[in-house]
Amino acid sequence: MLAGRYLFACVTAAAVAGLSSAALAQDAVARGKYLATFGGCHDCHTPGYFFGKPDEKRYLGGSEVGFEIPGMGVFHGPNLTPDKETGLGNWSSDEIVTALQTGVRPDKRVLAPIMPWKALAQLTRDDATAIALYLKSIPPVKNKVPGPFGATEKPTGFVMKIVPPPGAPAPK
Repeated sequence: MLAGRYLFACVTAAAVAGLSSAALAQDAVARGKYLATFGGCHDCHTPGYFFGKPDEKRYLGGSEVGFEIPGMGVFHGPNLTPDKETGLGNWSSDEIVTALQTGVRPDKRVLAPIMPWKALAQLTRDDATAIALYLKSIPPVKNKVPGPFGATEKPTGFVMKIVPPPGAPAPK
């Protein structure tokens, strides 16, 4: 009888633990959505946003508007959806967290300075992971953004130009 109760308690605990981990994963995705929304990711990464008409069907699918940084080039907000060809679909959650917190992509390229990764580096590992899980959970959008374009290359899309005041030092 005691063995039966012990077995029942173990099976019940395992079932509750399984539900808890699923609930925790769902909570992490919800937390990631909250953080991505609060952080304004949609501003630079959703088509149409800078024209006042964000295309919600292509939410976080990458921007057609690039930022020109004098001496550095033009950088478009890339596709953050899990599309394997044009987005983050081939990135692991850990690779997304690394990019968010160190500014370094899996291919070792450093993110454009317009990306606020230094602020995102202040997130806890759990919060950065929640954002990564959220990005992997949204519908994939096939949208290849232009660029990046070096300082001497001609951009092929709309550009927002960052104009320094006279005498300001060049960005590094």
